[in-house]
Amino acid sequence: MRLLFPGRISRVFRWMAIVAILIIPNVMQATQWHVTVGAQSKDKGHQALAFLPNEIWIRAGDSITWTFPVPEPHSVTFLTPGQVRPSVVIGCPGATPDDSPFDGSACVNSGRIAVVGVVYTVTFPKAGNYRLVCLVHINMTGIVHVLDSSVPLPHDQDFYNAQAADQQRDLLSDHDRGLAREFKEDADDPAEANAHAHNHIVVTGTGELVSTPGGIQSVSLMRFMQPSITIHAGQTVEWHSSDVTGHTITFGQEPPNVTPQTPPSVNVFADPDGARHAIISSTADNVHSGFIAPAAHERNGVPQAPAPVAQVQPPVGVTRFRVTFMTPGTYPYICAFHDELGMKGEVIVLP
Repeated sequence: MRLLFPGRISRVFRWMAIVAILIIPNVMQATQWHVTVGAQSKDKGHQALAFLPNEIWIRAGDSITWTFPVPEPHSVTFLTPGQVRPSVVIGCPGATPDDSPFDGSACVNSGRIAVVGVVYTVTFPKAGNYRLVCLVHINMTGIVHVLDSSVPLPHDQDFYNAQAADQQRDLLSDHDRGLAREFKEDADDPAEANAHAHNHIVVTGTGELVSTPGGIQSVSLMRFMQPSITIHAGQTVEWHSSDVTGHTITFGQEPPNVTPQTPPSVNVFADPDGARHAIISSTADNVHSGFIAPAAHERNGVPQAPAPVAQVQPPVGVTRFRVTFMTPGTYPYICAFHDELGMKGEVIVLP
């Protein structure tokens, strides 16, 4: 048996220490960063549709964990260069596992997440600049700058925490009071309230876009601006989409597993001007408007792939929904996407 003498033992340990010094820094270079997806006001009415922050610099080999702190659904999605933005239902297709790597060669997608506290992590093995999108909200984008491991980083985690807090405060505080003014217009502006009441118009949500160097952020007020409206039998109420995101007007039982692709109920027809219309004869009737919003190509956000020359003009988004009420009664309704946030209303029909 060969014995190791003290001098040889010391040399062995010295070489082991050198190897450890060379290896450990490479292992410790990988950092896990933390950001959030969305934010909301205390009453859940104001929703910040944003990655907070929506721009971050990391190194190759690092990972980012996104935390979902609100019930409003979002996705964390990285598309490949030139990939047409899919719907949240289609995905990559579908969702990819947590802690998937992304280097631009294959789509990575968290899927639709609407459970508070869920986290989703993506690892970035290769340097590059990668666009981040939410498949639920077209006006919600960000970017991840992945630098070579030898390049110094401009910011640390504390910086991003502070930036996220600033962006959240700016979005939810509504400094110009535009959203709050619209929400209170019936109470504060009798002339405006009378005009809406006379025309039987309900403004359906409202929102604002914010452009940053990292992408697009938005804030939405998830409310029907005239939550209770009174009319007479035989009259019609019209809902106007005034938001950067989409909504529904749903009476009675809502369709199962409703998505933006869920069609209107069979008792909804199209008016000559493109608005959708339904006639309700009983408080027991079920009516679903379908998705009420501008078409994807009409909204800001990630550009869609150009259509072939021979393709017909893209369809115009549906931004108006009308209901004619034939019978007196009280007709409660909801936005099937945002009722849990408090987006509900009623139509009181008098004889």
